[in-house]
Amino acid sequence: MELIEVILSKENLNRAYKKVVANKGASGVDGVTVEELGDYIRENKDAIVTSIRNRTYMPKPVRRVYIPKDNGKQRPLGIPTALDRTIQQAIAQPISDIYEEIFSDYSYGFRPGRSCHDAIRQALCYLNDGYEWVVDIDIEQFFDRVNHDKLIQILREQVNDSTTLNLIRKYLKAGVMKKDWKKQPSRVCHRADHFQSYVLMSTLIS
Repeated sequence: MELIEVILSKENLNRAYKKVVANKGASGVDGVTVEELGDYIRENKDAIVTSIRNRTYMPKPVRRVYIPKDNGKQRPLGIPTALDRTIQQAIAQPISDIYEEIFSDYSYGFRPGRSCHDAIRQALCYLNDGYEWVVDIDIEQFFDRVNHDKLIQILREQVNDSTTLNLIRKYLKAGVMKKDWKKQPSRVCHRADHFQSYVLMSTLIS
């Protein structure tokens, strides 16, 4: 079975929907809330699945909001539509299963059953073993600058399904609706960080 069919299976889509509902979250540019999502999917499921399968589905841009940081600056945050969050989760679930088999035992970011607390416990073990140096590396504006072609190339090594890769690339290029998005929907900025799904990015960078 091709990966896209696994993604579009009833079981996988239902699991993704339940995950999105459990996470709650704000609505995206279409204004559809998580509470309204179930009815929307029931009314449009066949059309959505068909459009994904025949590669005509177009993700909507994320809604740009800003959250304050401790240093007084603001962190940009993109909010996808509830439907796109569901589709992204449906993509991420089987892909995460693929990558879990090859991830390093020392990788903790966005891993199922793992957390930052596990990473801290491992760091304490290193300290107890006599290691004293900690190297902290952060790739500044990674999501702004990541090369889409390289990203897809790396993903293709494990995910050899052209329809799935086509859909992922669309999410990479979906863009951002900036402030005053209700009044000026044409103000879209295409940037790499708005892949619209941290779960898939974490699969690629963990």
